[in-house]
Amino acid sequence: MKTFRFSNFRDRSGGLLRGGVRRVGPGARRATRAFTLVEVLVAIMIFAFSAVILAATYVNVLNSYLIVERVAQSSSDVTFARSLVLTEPDRKKLEQGGEFDTTDSRHVKWEVEILSTSTADLFTVNFTCSVTATGESEPQKTTQTFLLLRPTWSIDPGERSKLREAAKTRILELQGKKN
Repeated sequence: MKTFRFSNFRDRSGGLLRGGVRRVGPGARRATRAFTLVEVLVAIMIFAFSAVILAATYVNVLNSYLIVERVAQSSSDVTFARSLVLTEPDRKKLEQGGEFDTTDSRHVKWEVEILSTSTADLFTVNFTCSVTATGESEPQKTTQTFLLLRPTWSIDPGERSKLREAAKTRILELQGKKN
């Protein structure tokens, strides 16, 4: 039968066993059951980095909501100003432009440039609208171009008659009735 000496055995941490007691001292290693300082610092760094990214994302989302709200308000003001242009039968009043204040303390100023086309009673309208909100340094400008059919806007009856005759001639040529 073999006899074992306790001094020849080592425990899991590498310390020699003597009489069932683990050896302590400079030659023995301790069992590590806790986190080291480096591990804790790395974990804190990862957490801080994640927190900064989440906070920046949250701020960007809030800014996006503010921009969308501002654009929606400005869009409704431009829509109202355009409806004023579309419903006004007097060309001279439109060419003077207009302005109004909204209930949300914004000032809206609009102007139009009306150009005749080669078709009778059809006009090209260049619509420019500026919306100035309280606290903003520059107004938000919107420019739109659209065509309107307005017989009441024709200034020169002679020109209107010429355009109608030219249109009638083109239609007859397309139908093949006139050479």
